[in-house]
Amino acid sequence: MTLPIEDYALVGDRRSGALVGRNGSVDWLCLPRFDSPACFAGLLGGDDHGHWQLCPVDEYDVRRRYVGESTVLETTFTTATGEITLTDAMPRGDGRADLVRTVVGVRGTVRVRHEWTVRFDYGAVVPWVRRAEVAGERVITATGGPDRLVLRGPRLPGAVDRHHADEFDVLAGDHLVFTTTWLPSWAPLTVTDPPEDHVTESIREGQRWAHRCRADLPRLDAVLRSLLTLRLLTDEQTGGIVAAPTTSLPEDPGGERNWDYRYCWLRDAALTIGALVRAGHTDEARLWRAWLLRAVAGDPDDLQIMYAVDGARRLPEFTLPHLPGYAGSTPVRIGNGAAVQRQLDVLGEVMIGLEQIRRATGRADADAWALQRTLVEHLATTWRRKDHGLWEIRGPQQYFTHSQAMVWAAFDRAVRAVEEFDLDGPVDQWRRLRDTVHARVLEHGYDAERGTFVQYYGGAEVDAALLVLPTIGFIDGDDPRMLGTIEAIERDLLRDGLVLRYRTSTGVDGLAGDEHPFLACSFWLVSAYARAGRVDDAAALFDRLCDLTNDVGLLSEEYDPAGRRMIGNFPQAFSHLALVHAAADLAEARAGRPG
Repeated sequence: MTLPIEDYALVGDRRSGALVGRNGSVDWLCLPRFDSPACFAGLLGGDDHGHWQLCPVDEYDVRRRYVGESTVLETTFTTATGEITLTDAMPRGDGRADLVRTVVGVRGTVRVRHEWTVRFDYGAVVPWVRRAEVAGERVITATGGPDRLVLRGPRLPGAVDRHHADEFDVLAGDHLVFTTTWLPSWAPLTVTDPPEDHVTESIREGQRWAHRCRADLPRLDAVLRSLLTLRLLTDEQTGGIVAAPTTSLPEDPGGERNWDYRYCWLRDAALTIGALVRAGHTDEARLWRAWLLRAVAGDPDDLQIMYAVDGARRLPEFTLPHLPGYAGSTPVRIGNGAAVQRQLDVLGEVMIGLEQIRRATGRADADAWALQRTLVEHLATTWRRKDHGLWEIRGPQQYFTHSQAMVWAAFDRAVRAVEEFDLDGPVDQWRRLRDTVHARVLEHGYDAERGTFVQYYGGAEVDAALLVLPTIGFIDGDDPRMLGTIEAIERDLLRDGLVLRYRTSTGVDGLAGDEHPFLACSFWLVSAYARAGRVDDAAALFDRLCDLTNDVGLLSEEYDPAGRRMIGNFPQAFSHLALVHAAADLAEARAGRPG
């Protein structure tokens, strides 16, 4: 049975990630990387679509935590007869794709059920399974097409096989290690030592990284968990940053707003880099910059808004009719058709992110600047086009005010690069374009009668994306035009105190159904309050949003305040990066130095 989204936690090795439920079930795992086909896909169907569960047979209470500032998960199950802990980790540094699950008996005796059901290709392929014993261990291999999973675990005297699931007793002091390893099906099967040492080092390395973070931010526990999650979503080999490790967790349960987020949006990645840099980290920033240079190489007219983890461009969108979807939400989508959309805001975010790297490192990268100059020069000939906007509208293209403001930001950061870092470029032309775009936004994107910026030129609706205008430097946070925009958003887009992206009832996005408040937009309101001088309002909203995290500090894409449940893909980079930026904006407002 599928759990509520908030009942899951993420473990990963910075190449892929597993969602582990409070019931000890791994219901989602793609190997060997985030955008590979899932081998455990029960999240979007049921147990028969693949899962791996370890939990007590009898009724239990459960509590969870990450071990220190790491991404190693510890779940404690307490029954009437005893207590056990289950530790889940995907260790780094062993050169393999492993999920290691360790069961330790704490007290008494607990009867445990162990079920390992592999279904390759998103639950569609039943593998060929072989069982053996090697050096006193039980080894099970599941092979299907290009994939092989190998389960290693202890040989348990007295274990009972019940409907393809083991049951066995765990006594106080027992220490049982189960490991699943992915291999290409054609690779030789080798048995190596269990990677427990790598688990320990993963904990230590994660804590060393977290301790280098900036320490003056409010709700530091939530900030650190967000930063660790963002790092976990960054592929340590390629540098690609995925928006989420999941696909098709619905924005509207039972509806069609189900999207595949296991790809690298330039916008989300650039904003992630900004969050990491503001918190004191630059290593991931440089890694992403190198990924960017590889991914967008070629004709600037072919720039995409998103790419695969390795920088591949083709992300065709198709559906999987054999999966019933999370909570019956169909279709289940793989790939993302929005990859071919025109979204003019993207270059603005990329330029801002690369500027933040320059400022943090104190130097400009020649290759990165060559790329930026080429893209900005291309923008100088294309910026007057309509686009789909950052929300990937599938209705008619518009002159979205946010997109045009981000065009201004792209030219502005290009000018700054020349002026402050002595880089080469047609700065006079860029200054003229910057001023022209700014004037057009004020003329066409601002409704003087209502006293607010609007979603798109000539429209009457507001959009939560307008909240970022002060953040990018387009307008002062306490400018009357911005204060009026905040008031309009409070009036039109607040639902139980949280912020909607826009009103779907207008039909602007070309989709049926509704959606819930978007958590990143709510954090944007924190930042807007802070820059408008409403510091107490910013702090109150920030605290409320941090309290919406689940028991291990994770956030989904959206939140349903009426049902008190998480909605959408999980965990969501956009939500976590917005939390970090809001914390930094609040800290700087309190210190009297708006960022």
